[in-house]
Amino acid sequence: MSLTDILSPSDIAAALRDCQAPDSFSPKKFFQISGMSKKSSSQLKEIFRILDNDQSGFIEEDELKYFLQRFECGARVLTASETKTFLATADHDGDGKIGAEGIKLFKYR
Repeated sequence: MSLTDILSPSDIAAALRDCQAPDSFSPKKFFQISGMSKKSSSQLKEIFRILDNDQSGFIEEDELKYFLQRFECGARVLTASETKTFLATADHDGDGKIGAEGIKLFKYR
């Protein structure tokens, strides 16, 4: 399964266009524009599985900086500031990584 099986390619493209400039990425806005905020819990779990590059069950900071590239290989890398902000927002237990439950937070923010 790929992200385009769950999300519209045009919505993904619009979300990526919105955050092309460095330090313009907003997780909440990206989730809204891409359609992720409207997905069910099971769909979000599948998206999380796809985004979890090493299949560890968590998205760590090293993986998170490449978040946009999981949607399109030519997309930019998140800046250090964007990565830290994204991690802090979704890391609900403070362990330095995001579990599947952390991704679901953006559905409600």
